[in-house]
Amino acid sequence: MESTELIAYAGATLLASQAEALEALERALRGAGSLREDESIPAIQQAGAGDGRIPLDIGFSAEQQRVVALSARYCNLPALPEELVALSDLRHLDITGNQLIALPASLAALTKLEKLYLDENPLAALPEWLAAWRELRELHADKNQLAVLPEALGQLASLEVLYLYDNPISALPPSFSQLKKLRVICLDKNRLTALPESFWDLTQLESAILGENQFATLSERIGNLTRLHTLDLGHNALAALPEALGSLTNLTRFLYLSDNRLTALPESLGNLTSLAYLNATDNQLTALPESLGNLSSLIELRLYNNQLAALPESLGRLARLQELHVMNNRVETLPESFGNLASLKLLNASGNRLHSLPASFGKLTRLSHLDLRNNRLTTLPASLGGLFSLTFLDLRSNRLTALPASLAELPHLEKLDLRWNKLGTLPGWVERLQERGCVVYT
Repeated sequence: MESTELIAYAGATLLASQAEALEALERALRGAGSLREDESIPAIQQAGAGDGRIPLDIGFSAEQQRVVALSARYCNLPALPEELVALSDLRHLDITGNQLIALPASLAALTKLEKLYLDENPLAALPEWLAAWRELRELHADKNQLAVLPEALGQLASLEVLYLYDNPISALPPSFSQLKKLRVICLDKNRLTALPESFWDLTQLESAILGENQFATLSERIGNLTRLHTLDLGHNALAALPEALGSLTNLTRFLYLSDNRLTALPESLGNLTSLAYLNATDNQLTALPESLGNLSSLIELRLYNNQLAALPESLGRLARLQELHVMNNRVETLPESFGNLASLKLLNASGNRLHSLPASFGKLTRLSHLDLRNNRLTTLPASLGGLFSLTFLDLRSNRLTALPASLAELPHLEKLDLRWNKLGTLPGWVERLQERGCVVYT
């Protein structure tokens, strides 16, 4: 039977067994040089911003004389004291950034654990006995040395969040598909070449971070993950995407496809009408589907470092688009519909083959940043004078021999870069721009 003797510790009143566990940790922290002889582990009244995590690297919080949250982050600990087994009511344990190569088996007794942070340790394995943590909802083990995961991982029936970023994991155990409550998975920067078909049975997933692996193909069964709001497939070896990607109609936040080997995007992409951010940079895209114009919620679109020769006319339907990045492609003209991008604030189209701009360009009244350097522009439309919000205009390295006088009417222009053109004598209004404070490079 647990002793009911109470002891004052760091301003808190704790059961004697709880205080003794903290004293054992104190000794370990002093031995690691992370706590002075005259210091105790500080008591924290509020354990983090509503998630139970201690806001300090070293600290604890208690309820009803029992420790419920404990932090010993970046303390250079080579091991944890066995006495921590007494903290039987512990719900949140954060031992990020230590020198732990293994976890003591005594931690299996902490059956009320809900959140465990093991990030930035040299752990080579997670123990099979972790199945004892039946209440565990979050497991964070980023930046360790985990090459394999235990089969017992699948017994964490309450697990909702799993972070395994930057480990040398090459495969997932068969039991992984048993994590039926999993909402967030981060497997970024591992050595995975494929995902088991059963992975696509994790239908509660809302965020799947799968970038920086070695995936060459993707199953059509990805369409099962209809709750996803965020999907990261960047920095893999994907040559194609399944049409089933279009079934993920709850993708509202981010879709990362950058740094793959994609030559095309599926037509079904147009079904993602709630998507806010799309990144398909650093691929081998030669064209975009017309259905791209259906992405009516898109705010930011990144397509740079591809082989695009043109942009689809449907682009003009992206009424909410604020940022468009298409530098380092082969685009020769912009579609006339471009002027319909009423929300556009930033356009970077540098490093293309643009020889002219459509007259509709002047309708982009919210555009503040325009980068057109390293193109083949010979003229600019007078309608550019309608870009009333423009603060930055980069026209370097084009083939301009004259400038429209309407540029003098841009009331907020702060920087105009005209270098490496063939302009000859500059018009007088350029000097007037400078007099009012605009920086002009010629």
